[in-house]
Amino acid sequence: MSSERRDRAVRAAVEQGLLTEEQPVAALLDVAGIRTCAAALRDAFAAVTDAPVLHAFAVKAAPLVPVLALLDDEGIGAEVASPGELALARAAGVRPERIVLDSPAKTPGELREALALGIAVNADNPQELARIDALVRSAPSTSPVGLRINPQVGGGAIEALSTATATSKFGVALRDEGARESVVRAYLDRPWLTRLHTHTGSQGVPLALMAEGVAAAYDLAEEINRAACRQQIDTLDIGGGLPVNFASDDQTPSFAEYAQLLRERVPGLLDGRYGLVTEFGRSLLAKHGLILARVEYTKTSGGRPVAVTHAGVQVATRTVYDPASWPLRIEAYDAKGRPRTGESVVQDVAGPACFAGDLLAEARALPPLEQGDVIAALDTGAYYFSNHYGYNSLPRPGVHGYTTAPDDTVRFSVVRAPQTMAEIVAESGGAQPDALL
Repeated sequence: MSSERRDRAVRAAVEQGLLTEEQPVAALLDVAGIRTCAAALRDAFAAVTDAPVLHAFAVKAAPLVPVLALLDDEGIGAEVASPGELALARAAGVRPERIVLDSPAKTPGELREALALGIAVNADNPQELARIDALVRSAPSTSPVGLRINPQVGGGAIEALSTATATSKFGVALRDEGARESVVRAYLDRPWLTRLHTHTGSQGVPLALMAEGVAAAYDLAEEINRAACRQQIDTLDIGGGLPVNFASDDQTPSFAEYAQLLRERVPGLLDGRYGLVTEFGRSLLAKHGLILARVEYTKTSGGRPVAVTHAGVQVATRTVYDPASWPLRIEAYDAKGRPRTGESVVQDVAGPACFAGDLLAEARALPPLEQGDVIAALDTGAYYFSNHYGYNSLPRPGVHGYTTAPDDTVRFSVVRAPQTMAEIVAESGGAQPDALL
């Protein structure tokens, strides 16, 4: 999102009443930016392979039906990891053949539904494969089925998001004793097992490590196909996880960089023999969303200015609890949505929750904030306003997509309405107040 387009959107949001006393937090999504990013992903892989590629958006990054419909319109499918995410993808109109089901804990019911619909399934472990054996015997399916392997190539800077460590909970640990042989045998015993899946991690994982994980899956696919004396594995699902630069407006690393690295490190993967599936999430949306919040009060504590806003842990959970791994850029605007000017001062930007660590930014140099101003938390299009944390029963903010007309007019559309107090009460047992009496 360019700073100029962002500034225009912030001012329009204030002028058009998206941010009010009653609704002091609002999230914005740049529709043009999302479309441009989706095109960049398609083009990056089209430049390195002629084989079919399904780009399946990781729904967990933005579980919002209009977002999934927008991406579907751009040729991006859906990677789902729960019955809820599958329901969202289907509500958005994503066709079954463009949906991939991943999860380490699929129930028989989830598997049965996916296989009946023809949705691609990546099994996580041998016990799940045994469940699928029984299901395909009882009701033959057109679903492509694969097995997830953990290449155990190591972790990145954020341990919780590194999924290819020695003890990761995901997939079959390929370097464990006897594991590789058992995986090859599993494929030879199941002629219908035609895919192989891996995912090394996301934020904090360097491209070289991601490529190493993909190379390990490719090598295993080649071994299985040699053992089968045919190309039994015809598609590799290489996951997603492209890290996002949270330090500037630059979208780096790019999809093109990653695709070119794969061509250098794993050329056989891209020679046309294998179809590909990708599962990018954060990297498709992060740069194209922002959260706006009103500054309710300003004060000084210990000599440091503090701006108390309405956006905190409920929308920026990871940032609040792990600010070193998830720092957010903050932009300052006045009460009319115009960029704040003036010499920067070191100050805290605090949220509304009742604990001391609820800070969007600590000791950050910003133009002096005043009561009634607006702050914008940047790069929040993925995981922030879509995965709400109900601390203090703070409401989910409204989410608004925006486009800019040729005359520079900004037009907003409601993606998700702001949560009401009645909805908070209802989901908190409001219909049965006497249940424990």
